[in-house]
Amino acid sequence: MKRQGLILIGGGGHCKACIDVIEAENRFRIVGVVDVKGKVGRKVLDYEIIGYDDDLPTLAESYGNFLVTIGQIKSPAVRISRFEFLKRVGAKLPVIISPNAYVSKHAVIGEGTIIMHRAVINAGARVGRNCIINTGAIIEHDAIIGDHCHVSTSAVINGGVRVGDRTFFGSNAVAKEAIEIGEDCIVGAGVSVMKSLKSGSLSKNR
Repeated sequence: MKRQGLILIGGGGHCKACIDVIEAENRFRIVGVVDVKGKVGRKVLDYEIIGYDDDLPTLAESYGNFLVTIGQIKSPAVRISRFEFLKRVGAKLPVIISPNAYVSKHAVIGEGTIIMHRAVINAGARVGRNCIINTGAIIEHDAIIGDHCHVSTSAVINGGVRVGDRTFFGSNAVAKEAIEIGEDCIVGAGVSVMKSLKSGSLSKNR
């Protein structure tokens, strides 16, 4: 079966990790990368940077599929702006799932989200749009992750937890079951979240 073309938005370190997942999934053919104007012509791994933001409307006419591969440390603003622009110009934003991840058939994954190697999404879980579920992260049964979230490497979101839009959940952090983490929260690496957090909260090890 002929693979559809896919263009990546953002050529940094997270892009490299996404490329590895896309190649392993083998569902799409990476056409190239969009980054800043001064980097056009360079390569990210084996893939050329073929344009910058001003080229997106034209690229969207020729290639239907895009993935935002800009990383999200704390603020998701840049990822959100690119995602929303692509939606406005009619681009498709497929879900990308590593073949080395486990995603229950009873889970729901929103458009433009990537599930990285060895992540687990269990039954009844819901993950929103334009999210990063990073390497080794666990989203347990019935947990709900909002749009534009990043659940970092080896983080654990236990059963029934609700995570609001645009929240960053750091590496090796753990959320106790059935709590609510509000929108726009930042949970630092290694933090154990034992009670609900209000929107905009910052939780980190002292």
